[in-house]
Amino acid sequence: MEAVHRQPTAIISPVVDLLCVGGLSLIVFVPLLLSGRSDLVLIGAGAQAWLATLINMPHFMASYRLVYRSRETILRHKWASIYVPAILLLYIVVALWEAQSSPVLGIALVTVSSAYLAWHYTGQVWGMMASHSYLGGVKFEARERLLIRTGLRILLAWHVTWFLYTQLRDPSKVRPAYLVVSVGTVIAFGLGAAGLLLMRRRTGKLPPARALVAWFALFVWYAVLARDPKAIFWIQIAHALQYLAFPIRVELNRSVAAPMRRGGRAALHMAGYGVGLLVVSYLVAQVVPGTAMSVVANVFGEEPGRAAPVLILMFINIHHYFTDGVIWKISNPDVRRELFAHVQSPSGARPTAVSIPVGAADAARRSSRQPVTH
Repeated sequence: MEAVHRQPTAIISPVVDLLCVGGLSLIVFVPLLLSGRSDLVLIGAGAQAWLATLINMPHFMASYRLVYRSRETILRHKWASIYVPAILLLYIVVALWEAQSSPVLGIALVTVSSAYLAWHYTGQVWGMMASHSYLGGVKFEARERLLIRTGLRILLAWHVTWFLYTQLRDPSKVRPAYLVVSVGTVIAFGLGAAGLLLMRRRTGKLPPARALVAWFALFVWYAVLARDPKAIFWIQIAHALQYLAFPIRVELNRSVAAPMRRGGRAALHMAGYGVGLLVVSYLVAQVVPGTAMSVVANVFGEEPGRAAPVLILMFINIHHYFTDGVIWKISNPDVRRELFAHVQSPSGARPTAVSIPVGAADAARRSSRQPVTH
């Protein structure tokens, strides 16, 4: 009998997926935690800036590539492409004007971004678990899904409380809540483990290692943050790596599907895609902040000028979180087709109903309604 050759059931490859989804971060973070060190950043501000430019900023730009790649996608996602950026831009202008006398609006934007970040992190982890479980041929049922996602919501509450505890001038006001929610993370782990064990009892197997690593890695990330709040830098890098495989896969699938991009031309296109992300990331991360600081300082004064780079970063962060919640909608058949176009069933048919709530809290919420999911 002739062997049936199948494409690997992975986003990039099983090994690359495992490393990106959290495996690499576990290799680095677990030994650091076991070492007992209190300072987990290890590198200076200059190296941090370049790593952020090379890894973190491209994950923002890859997201923008998906929504701004054509007039059709821009018009399809008007809130993500036009309305929300316009609202944020207007808010920033007002915040810069107000910064001449008070930083309240700037602080409010940072707070909103940090709370949104907690939703974004936990939503993306659920998306990773759902997508990689689908690729592994298993799906979560309602009770399993409820247990795991309830645990992730507890981690969301921990993240928000952690932010307040580490950023308020008087952290004693939130210390009791922080301690309670920190204990709650143990419950969160137990709930998630219970959901995974229920799946094993029902199906005879656990989700693929990639899904398990994505779930476990988030607990380790937050243990790192609890040890050293400045290590948020490394968590951002780990989160960006976790995300990047997905827009890269969409770009690769679209490139291979293009009639004039077979073989070497597809590879050339992907090389150009990577270079383009890095060039734009360099401009946004290294050139724009300094230029914005100078321009704003000339218009509004020195104090707003110093605030300008931070507000620009908050603009990018919040817009990215919102954009992800729009472009990864499971209800969009184009998203399903583009992300999983390379995956074939044993019969050679393409999957027709899958869950793709990557990096999107609202998509993770909707995913439970789909006929074939995680």
